[in-house]
Amino acid sequence: MSDTAPLQPLEVDVAIVGGGMVGASLAAGLIGTGVRTLLIEAVPFGAGTQPSFDERTTALGNASRRIFEGLSVWEAIAPEAAAIRAIHVSDAGRFGSARLVAEEQGIDAFGYVVPNRRIGAALWGRLGKAAELTLRVPAQVGNVAIEAAGVRLNVSSSGRRETVTARVVVAADGAHSQIRSAAGIEAAVEDYGQLAVVANVACDSPHGGVAYERFTPAGPLAVLPLADGTRSVIWACRREDAPRVLALDDSAWLAELQARFGWRAGRFVRAGRRSSYPLALTRAVSPVANRTVLIGNAAQALHPVAGQGFNLGLRDAAMLAEVLAGNAGDVGAPALLGQFAAWRARDRSGVTRFTDSLVRLFGDERLGVGVLRNLGLLLFDLSPPAKGALARVSLGFGGPTPRLARGLPVRHA
Repeated sequence: MSDTAPLQPLEVDVAIVGGGMVGASLAAGLIGTGVRTLLIEAVPFGAGTQPSFDERTTALGNASRRIFEGLSVWEAIAPEAAAIRAIHVSDAGRFGSARLVAEEQGIDAFGYVVPNRRIGAALWGRLGKAAELTLRVPAQVGNVAIEAAGVRLNVSSSGRRETVTARVVVAADGAHSQIRSAAGIEAAVEDYGQLAVVANVACDSPHGGVAYERFTPAGPLAVLPLADGTRSVIWACRREDAPRVLALDDSAWLAELQARFGWRAGRFVRAGRRSSYPLALTRAVSPVANRTVLIGNAAQALHPVAGQGFNLGLRDAAMLAEVLAGNAGDVGAPALLGQFAAWRARDRSGVTRFTDSLVRLFGDERLGVGVLRNLGLLLFDLSPPAKGALARVSLGFGGPTPRLARGLPVRHA
């Protein structure tokens, strides 16, 4: 048989397009549920061009840790997870600041900072052992036909063509989602005019588990603890300034980082490889359509301020796994997808407004706004109830909390 000959048609319940951290988490959540699942990913894990598992890090909230525990991957992630014991928030050039300490909130940590590659290795290690899960990696999706009774996709993998039919297709393929476009779901895009410059740095003092979020006129600057004692820097620059920042040699880059961030973390003494990506807010008008569900960045791509984007997408995946696994009938039925959308609506809108408001509030340099902003930080620092509310952000901004995030299995016993 020719390598280019078509394969026999494949019929599944759920076709997931996109095997990054959110799509792979959904696939892991459906293991053992009886839901016939296909995961399609264009780039193999471990390839340098895999955008989901690059040099970046992710701050996981405690609910996300519980989800990963339920997916049986946290044990593989934990050795490279740095606990966030305290959070320090400040406004560059002004007096206001706030500090949250996990112990004061009765918890061990606010969350954990983990390299994306470690998360990817744990998830794909789990997926590779699941005999009931069908993988097509690397693979490309061609024509997509979404009809009332199901979805038909043309998939090319290893030089072979395949026709896949599914009850529902899940778009986990990022902010520029092919599946979202095929489903006719519109998305609003608001460009922040910023690029995030990302690198790991070493300091001359231990990090002590402290995560910093410093707001500067050019954009937020986060410095996060890593398990090896170094720190991850996510530096939002104005787009027009980013080429200059990226072109600096390590010594000059560290000096500018020090000038913008200050000395509260000590002296920055060494920098790793830098990368960058543009920052924009992308919001789909709906996370569902006929036989289609959007999760993660395909549904909403957020600014990295406060580290909420992936945690929100992971809750999407956990809730969708719960909805699909708990249904004995048609997993693509409109009523079922509508239920998923309704359950996720408050969390999606709340987190989106929260992150967008932070970017706009701390970027507002109008006369008097900075003073009010800093008074707000001081009042927050003096308010235990406000700190307690922020400590619970990882559970979501409303609506039902996924079973996995509560330490329960995907399906009821």
